[in-house]
Amino acid sequence: MRLRATISGVPTFFRIIQAIEKLQKRCIIKFTEEYMHVICNADPGEVQVWSRIKVGTLFEDYRIQSNANNEITVVLSSEAVLAALRSATEAEEVVTKLAKKNDQALLSFEIIQQTRSAQRVRVTHDVKIEVMRPTDMEKLQEPLCPKADLLILLPPLQKLRTIVERLNHMSDVMAFQADNNKRLKVSIRTESVNIETEWTNCQNPLVQDEDQEEEKPDPDKLFTVLISTKSFLKFLNSHVVSKTTIAAVCQHHCVILYVYIGDVADAGGVLTFYIPAIIDDEDR
Repeated sequence: MRLRATISGVPTFFRIIQAIEKLQKRCIIKFTEEYMHVICNADPGEVQVWSRIKVGTLFEDYRIQSNANNEITVVLSSEAVLAALRSATEAEEVVTKLAKKNDQALLSFEIIQQTRSAQRVRVTHDVKIEVMRPTDMEKLQEPLCPKADLLILLPPLQKLRTIVERLNHMSDVMAFQADNNKRLKVSIRTESVNIETEWTNCQNPLVQDEDQEEEKPDPDKLFTVLISTKSFLKFLNSHVVSKTTIAAVCQHHCVILYVYIGDVADAGGVLTFYIPAIIDDEDR
């Protein structure tokens, strides 16, 4: 089993792990010949992440070899990876590779930096990993969701985050609503307060369904998902990665959020966040 690559996209890699670390302190990274997958397989009711980043977005001189179709899956500390990448942000060269010390499997980051006196210094950060067996990886399944009622392009996540931070202090549950007329709403309702923020002119990408033709929905019909305010706020930490984010609304079931690395048409990868619905008595 071998893995070695030069990290050419250190800032992008850092921002991806920065967003993941806010969700879970441990995550799964699956390396294949074409993609790096970052997975947060949370407990039921919590946010899950299933992401796919093109190898060329992050790496050069990428070499991988294993008996499992040249796939290697590891469990590691997102905090430790973030610390290693933070120290590499101004490095001349960063190489990551699988290693082993005292029978402990490692993902090693070799960082070459130049001192003020123009000397080259090599620093190594070793991150402890657990290598997953292919049979265990097969048990991990991406959430099954119904067809989305609509897609909507979100406003800049940093601006959305500012608003949701305020809502988080007032309610554990928020309503995420959108329609096919470019409208997005986030709101909370408690015994003492009722707050709603609305955006207009958000684009509605088409929901692709080639198997059947359906009548066009009422453009002003709002589709609603009640979600954890805290969970949505954690997702919004991905503003460090996102240029474009599209939300899929599955009414009373979940919100699926696609965070694109780069432009959608030529994205270097996508981070997919699943936020499950909180079922209210009125939803049943």
